[in-house]
Amino acid sequence: MTEAKSGLFRRWAIDVSPLRVPAYFRLWLGTGVSMYGFQLTAVAVPVEMFALTRDSLWVGLLGVAALVPLLAFGLYGGALADALDRRRLLIGSSLLTWVATLGFLLHALSGLDSPVMLLVLTVVQSSAFAISSPTRNAIIPRLVPAEQVPAASTLGFTTFQVAGVLGPLTAGLILGAFDLAAALPIAYATDALLFTVAMWATLRLPAIPPAEGAGAAGLRSLIEGFRYLAGAPVLLLSFAVDIVAMVIAMPRALFPEVSEDRFGGGAAVGWLFAAISIGSMIGGLTSGWINRVRRQGFALVCAVVAWGVLVALAGMAHSLWLMVVLLAFAGAADLVSAVFRQSILLVYAPDSMRGRLQGVMTVVVAGGPRLGDLRAGAMAAAWGVSVSWIGGGVAAAVLAVVLALAFPVLVRYRPPAPGAAPEQISSPA
Repeated sequence: MTEAKSGLFRRWAIDVSPLRVPAYFRLWLGTGVSMYGFQLTAVAVPVEMFALTRDSLWVGLLGVAALVPLLAFGLYGGALADALDRRRLLIGSSLLTWVATLGFLLHALSGLDSPVMLLVLTVVQSSAFAISSPTRNAIIPRLVPAEQVPAASTLGFTTFQVAGVLGPLTAGLILGAFDLAAALPIAYATDALLFTVAMWATLRLPAIPPAEGAGAAGLRSLIEGFRYLAGAPVLLLSFAVDIVAMVIAMPRALFPEVSEDRFGGGAAVGWLFAAISIGSMIGGLTSGWINRVRRQGFALVCAVVAWGVLVALAGMAHSLWLMVVLLAFAGAADLVSAVFRQSILLVYAPDSMRGRLQGVMTVVVAGGPRLGDLRAGAMAAAWGVSVSWIGGGVAAAVLAVVLALAFPVLVRYRPPAPGAAPEQISSPA
């Protein structure tokens, strides 16, 4: 019985085998700790902005300040990741992120109370993230064997979701325990302190020089990346189904209205906002089976279809806990789709293109949910919340099936046979 339970646990529990690679373990640890700290700042900045302006429009401008540099530098950051030593580039972009966090801290301590300064610091922070994110992801296949890339991707996404749940809860505790003048510096200082773990992990990485024939970063490099992507239907379709899932089915912008109308407001809105991340976190912790899936393209499409169907069912629920449970299952499906999409990109693309394609991935992942918020809000204003929420989920599921049937190359995709070794890199000094 004990052996049976042990075997069942190994089949379903998250695969942590990539953590046996010391360089990857340090990168994973540093990223996870820093993402937890980043969530404190992500909550504190809009709270501070609203406290200064008493105007939600200024809070909304923070989203614009984050999105614009992400779209611009996400692509160029990927080109830099292909042309330069990725370790050095990650160090530089991480230092810029650290400077932005310290800027938030100094602004809170100084009493300057400038909404414009908060926007400027958000632009700096987002620009640094747009460079560091594709660089960090492009490093992974240089650290672990190809067959462990799905497990490494799962670990990364799951850790991000854990941070997405625990970070805001911690920020709420800090904001509840102290007055705002003290709480904001505490949140920013904690983020800056935790970021030292990420810097330590980055400094301990081995040198990761560009692949042979990568070329210099620039407009020509970006065009080459798009030209490669245009000739890689598997990658194009993996991006397309993610855009379908996020833009057409994301119901996040409807949570405040649904919370108020169906559940009387209050704590209900918090549960709705947390539900998808909770499901993604649980999905990641029970993801041991993912690394054994060979038909990754088919699994990706199935996960997107499940996401759409579950979102639609959640939109029909008039019980808060039923809605939270259904959204949590949708979050688990989203985690699965994200892991397979990332794994396909990292294994399918040549190393000389990974940075640029990760830049495209950053733009897609960051822009999709924000466009989804706009879509959901506009449809709700025109036809009502139910049509926006339920119709979006159904439409996403149907479109994912249509794409899969019209372009079966994604459904047929399988990764290379196990046994491929990671590319050679220099040893740390």
